[in-house]
Amino acid sequence: MTDGIRVERDGAIWLVTIDRPKANAISLQTSRRLNEVWTQFQQDGSARIGILTGAGEKFFSAGWDLKGAATGEPSDSDWGSGGFAGLNHPRNLDKPVIAAVNGIAYGGGFEMVLGTDLIVMEEQARFALPEIKVGVLPDAAGIKLRRRIPYHVAVELLMTGRPMDAAEAKHWGLANWVVPQGTAVAKAREVARMLADGPPLLFPAIKQLLQHTEMVAEHPAFEVHDALGAVQKVLHSEDLLEGARAFAEKRKPEWKGR
Repeated sequence: MTDGIRVERDGAIWLVTIDRPKANAISLQTSRRLNEVWTQFQQDGSARIGILTGAGEKFFSAGWDLKGAATGEPSDSDWGSGGFAGLNHPRNLDKPVIAAVNGIAYGGGFEMVLGTDLIVMEEQARFALPEIKVGVLPDAAGIKLRRRIPYHVAVELLMTGRPMDAAEAKHWGLANWVVPQGTAVAKAREVARMLADGPPLLFPAIKQLLQHTEMVAEHPAFEVHDALGAVQKVLHSEDLLEGARAFAEKRKPEWKGR
């Protein structure tokens, strides 16, 4: 463990745990460490799926460590190439990351969740953006949240700082699965194993296609699709033929990643 971050590798699956008692808050040093971890994850050819969670039973992450801010740490510091905690700014991370939200995810903790691809949320967990109460702008949430849920709901959360429980998060599509307390990581591992068993070339293609066409109209989006290297790699891959053969032969495909 380095700077409050634990990384466990289980074959193609990486489990990244924020372990900074008591609230798993993110300091400048911790943010830079998380950026290093996600960069290593992206560059490691054997790594396929990432899981992000928090240690303990109460907090996923309370977000920015305000103790640093209180001593003069500026909010526009160099948090790392991917921004705060490594998942907020656009970056070349084209592998799936699952959030296993085991408790309170407030402020930057919520923003980290918004930077993942799939969300497992325990029934007692909560989301909130309480920055309004301390005069801080939740910039990543301000950009992303209105793209995830209805505008007026996003504005309410940003301007009031009120908490959202797991049932409401599921209602608005901010959680894929709501599970009993203490089971988020187990569910995330289950999902990760399912994904890791899939065709390796597809996930980068899916993520790149979603990222590059998010604000593009439907017709030009197909032009973007045709120009993406990851998409072309899938279309001309041995795995594409293998998938068709396996279907015809009624067997499980043997993916090669090429």
